[in-house]
Amino acid sequence: MSPNLDSPIKTQMAVSVLNHTLNYEYHRSNQSDGKPSGRRRVFVQTETGCVLGIELDRADNAHTVKRRLQIALNVPTDESSLTFGDLVLKNDLSGVRNDSPLLLTRNSMHRSSSTPCLSPTGKDIHQQRDRSGPIEVLVCSSRCSRTRQLVKDVVKAIKIGVDPLPVHGGLGGAYYFRNTRGESVAIVKPTDEEPFAPNNPKGFTGKALGQPGLKRSVRVGETGFREVAAYLLDYDHFANVPPTVLVKITHSVFHVKEGVNTNTSGKAVDRKRSAVSKIASFQQFIPHDYDASDHGTSSFPVAAIHRIGILDIRIFNTDRHAGNLLVRKLEGATGRFGAQTELIPIDHGLCLPESLDDPYFEWIHWPQASIPFSGDELEYVANLDPVKDSEMLRMELPMIREACLRVLILSTIFLKEAAAFGLCLAEIGEMMSRELRGMEEAPSELEVVCIEARRLVAEKVVVISPVISTNYDDTIQFDIDYEEADPVMPKSPGFNLGSRGRISRNPLSRLDESLEEDDENIEQKVEDTSSCCSAAREWPPHVSRLSTSLKTMSLAGKGGQNHRVAGVPRANCTAGRNSGVHQGGNSRSANEHLPASVSFVKLADMGEEEWSAFLEKFQELLQCAFCGRKCRATGQRLGSSCQF
Repeated sequence: MSPNLDSPIKTQMAVSVLNHTLNYEYHRSNQSDGKPSGRRRVFVQTETGCVLGIELDRADNAHTVKRRLQIALNVPTDESSLTFGDLVLKNDLSGVRNDSPLLLTRNSMHRSSSTPCLSPTGKDIHQQRDRSGPIEVLVCSSRCSRTRQLVKDVVKAIKIGVDPLPVHGGLGGAYYFRNTRGESVAIVKPTDEEPFAPNNPKGFTGKALGQPGLKRSVRVGETGFREVAAYLLDYDHFANVPPTVLVKITHSVFHVKEGVNTNTSGKAVDRKRSAVSKIASFQQFIPHDYDASDHGTSSFPVAAIHRIGILDIRIFNTDRHAGNLLVRKLEGATGRFGAQTELIPIDHGLCLPESLDDPYFEWIHWPQASIPFSGDELEYVANLDPVKDSEMLRMELPMIREACLRVLILSTIFLKEAAAFGLCLAEIGEMMSRELRGMEEAPSELEVVCIEARRLVAEKVVVISPVISTNYDDTIQFDIDYEEADPVMPKSPGFNLGSRGRISRNPLSRLDESLEEDDENIEQKVEDTSSCCSAAREWPPHVSRLSTSLKTMSLAGKGGQNHRVAGVPRANCTAGRNSGVHQGGNSRSANEHLPASVSFVKLADMGEEEWSAFLEKFQELLQCAFCGRKCRATGQRLGSSCQF
C-alpha cells in the first residue's frame, strides 16, 4: 500500500478518544446487563485470595460490604479499601455491575498484626454464607454463550465426582476441568495462584494481590481478566483465541498456602480438604498435538502467523513465545507452507500492560512475518476501531484499568498506521521491541516517538499555562511502581533514570548522538524517500532535531545494538507453559525474581486533553518514523534464522 495514502485515522481519532473518555464515568455508572437493578451480587476477594459472594441490597455500601466480609471470613477489614479496578469505593456502589469482582486491599502495607477481628457467632456465619453455585460467570454478556454451556458441563461432572487435574507445567497454578466422560474441556487459572501471588503452588510467592507482578506493568491477580480481554478483542475468531470467561469457582483441588486464611463453601464435602472459592480465568481446552516449540516454525501457515501477530500488536503482548502457540494437525489437509496445521494462541495474561513495556514477539524472526499482509488482513486492520474496542472492554470487563485501555488505543493506532504505510508484521514488531545497549535497555522506536510526542505536547501546555496537572485519578489506591524507585519520565526532557534507577543522560540526546554518526550515509537516502519526509523538513522551529531525524531513524539498524532474539533468557519467556524454572518445592521471594525494567513512557498520568493532544502528535510523528524504517529496509534484519 502506498505510503502517500491518507492515514485511516487522523486527528478525528484523538477527538473521538477525548469525547469517549470524558463520558467514562457516565457510561460506567449506567452499565446494565439486563438484570433487576434492585438486587445485585458481587464477589469480594481479599489480598490473600479469599473469595465471598455477597447479595447486595439497595441500602448496602462499601462499609456494610466490608463488615459482612469480616463476619463471614473472620478477616480484619480495618485500614482497608474496597476497590473496583481503578476506583476506590468510598460509599456508593451504584457504579458496580451485577456479578462484578471486587478486591479488598490494605491501606498500609505494614499494618499492625494486633488489629482486632470480630468473633462471629454461628448465626452470623450462616446469614453471611456464600450461596453462589460451584461456578459463577462474572461480568459477561451474550458474547460468552459458548462458554456458559461448557460451564454447565463441568458443573455436572463436579457433582458426580469427576475431579479436575492439576497442570504441572508453568509458573502459576492451573487445572484441567473435565466433563462427565472424563475429557479435559477447560483450563482454569486462579488469580491468587499466579506467579508471586499468595497461594502460588510452585513456590513463587511474596506478593499481595494488586502489587506489581511478573511484569511490573501487570499487577498480581489481574492476568485473568486480560485472558478474557484477548478473547473479546479477537473479533470473528480472527486469531483463533479459545473462548474465555472470568469465573468464581469453588473446589477442593485448589492450592492454599499454609497459614493463609481462606473460606469454605459452607457445604459438607466428602474430601480431606475443604472446598475453597477462587476468582479465575476459565478457558476452553483445545485438543492439540504439540506446541510451536516442538515443531519447525517455517511450516506454519502464513495467514495464521499474521493473524496472531496482528492480535499481539493490538494487545501489546509481552509474552508471545513458541510455548504458548498450540499446534493441531488437520486431518486430510494438504498443501505447501503449513496448510496442514492450525495454530491456537493461548496465555494472554501478560497483555495490555499499564504502561509501555518491552513486548516479546517470537514470530519476529519467523519467515512468515516478513511476507506482506494480504488484502483480507489489511481490510481487517483498517476496520479496527480502538475507541469502540475500549468502550466494549469497559462494558464487558468494568474492572479493567484505564491505563490498559490507553495502551490498547495507542498500539491499535500504531498497527493501523503501520499497515496502511506498507510495513510488514516483522517490521512493526521490531519497531515496538527494545534493544540492549551494553547492559541496559534502550527505548524502542515506538517509545521514542511517544517520548517526542509527550515533549511537544508538554511544550504547548507550558505556553498556554505554566501549571501542568499530573494528577490522573486521585481514586487510584497506589502507583504500580510504589515499591521500588522505578524511573518515571519527567514532563521535561532534561533527565532520565537508567534501568537500575540511577540517573543517566536523556535517551533522546543519546539517539541524536548515534544519529550523527550515520548522517553522511543517510543523507543520500533521505533525498530518495517519499514526499512525506520532504514535507516533514518544513516543520516549525519548535520541533526538535529529534523530530526531524525520526524520518531517518531505525534503532534496529545501528551497529553494536543487539536486538532481542529467541533463545536469549529473559523474564518475558518465563511465564510460559514449558518453563523449567519452577522445578523444586522451595519457596522463592518475589523480590529475587522480579526483572528490573524501566518505564520510558507512561500514559496514565496524562489528563484527558493532554492525552488527546498526545495522540494527535503521535500520529504526526509516526509517518516520519515509518519513512526512516523504509530507508533502512535494504539492511539485513537480525534474527531471520534464529534457533529455538
